[in-house]
Amino acid sequence: MIVTTTQNVEGRKIVEYKGIVFGEVISGVDVVKDMVAGLSNFFGGRSNTYETELVNARESALREMEERAAKLGANAVVGVDIDYEVLGANNGMLMVTASGTAVRVE
Repeated sequence: MIVTTTQNVEGRKIVEYKGIVFGEVISGVDVVKDMVAGLSNFFGGRSNTYETELVNARESALREMEERAAKLGANAVVGVDIDYEVLGANNGMLMVTASGTAVRVE
């Protein structure tokens, strides 16, 4: 599966548009992770806890989007966009959404 943020795949012709596909992940950050991240914030530096959670959520959203595209018979997804939001009463949930257009290319 070719996945790209561009509107086409260089050197390949789009022969069929299958539709818009999405992958969504909502991930909670537990108390322990939040405490460890708070220490990084207090002492300075990067928060590997949150970075790891973000990477995992993004990869899962992209994988889900690809699976949905494959079910439509696509072999590529073009125009991919990834959005991030925080949700919940204390912003303790991370939502990552990947979207794009499922297509068949030659």
